[in-house]
Amino acid sequence: MSVEEVDAYLEQLDEVRRTTLAKLRETILSIIPECEQGLSYGVPAFRIDGKAVAGFSAAKKHLSYLPHSGDVLAAFTEDELHGFSASKGALKMPLDVALPRELVAKLIVARRAEAGV
Repeated sequence: MSVEEVDAYLEQLDEVRRTTLAKLRETILSIIPECEQGLSYGVPAFRIDGKAVAGFSAAKKHLSYLPHSGDVLAAFTEDELHGFSASKGALKMPLDVALPRELVAKLIVARRAEAGV
């Protein structure tokens, strides 16, 4: 796992995706500065004690926040997810809209509790 892998992932994206996901990366790191950064399944992941607790990816028409759990997002209400589209394992967002820090913090807290880290 390395910071350089995440840097390379972001560098290959167009400006809009790169800017939005770079902001998300900064938010994640401000919440869990002790995490290790790297790739998991080809996309950025942030680990604590070897367990992925947050991540993100870029798709053609949206960006995704990845809690690395099939249960975390199900525990949140539509109001808590601020109108973002959620599937079992991803919170989808528009290309140019960063997730609010408060929401990212809640998602990380939930995943850390689930993972025991």
